[in-house]
Amino acid sequence: MSNPMFESVCKEIFPFWDKISESDREYICQNSHDALYPKGKNIHDSSECSGVILVRSGSLRLYMMSDEGKDITLYRLYRGDLCMLSASCVLESITFDVFVDVEEDSQCYIISGPAFAAVSKRNPDIRIFALETAVSRFSDVMWVMQQILFMSMDKRLAIFLSDESTRTGSDVITMTHGQIARYMGSAREVVSRMLKYFANEGIVEVSRKDIKILDKKRLRALAL
Repeated sequence: MSNPMFESVCKEIFPFWDKISESDREYICQNSHDALYPKGKNIHDSSECSGVILVRSGSLRLYMMSDEGKDITLYRLYRGDLCMLSASCVLESITFDVFVDVEEDSQCYIISGPAFAAVSKRNPDIRIFALETAVSRFSDVMWVMQQILFMSMDKRLAIFLSDESTRTGSDVITMTHGQIARYMGSAREVVSRMLKYFANEGIVEVSRKDIKILDKKRLRALAL
């Protein structure tokens, strides 16, 4: 007997749910579980097929890492978002390595990767959904690559601060220089120098643990 909680969630998020057999629906639910993850925990690395992750609360960060240990944020997931890149056994054509860290205390539903892959082999609608879900995130990845390759550092930082302010609804960005550098794929020293420049121009006020936006108009102008 499948768990009614997972049955309800799967019906909510999967457009193919009513098209697959009752036995496949039950199999997916039997191989699902909920999990509470603390801030800072790594819940997926390149060596495993962690499964399909649905964020119910909190936020996750997906990133790539170089051989030298430098990482760059690809995108973040929030309530209601689904992660397919953590289920490499489902998307065998996705060959690059991604990592998933918990940005803030999060509740997630996890569907076993091997179980989801087994059911998807019998149901083309599931394979199509999985691929479309993964591909839909590539625009976010391409935006990150475009910033790194073609934009100046002051513009990238202005975009980052503006986006964070919009996301949180606050003029105070509660992040260290090191955290910002990691999200932007840059060095902490470079971010610190640029923040100092912004501060000297009266655009922001900088402290050790946060950045307060003082002049939104000028910050937006830099981001254009």
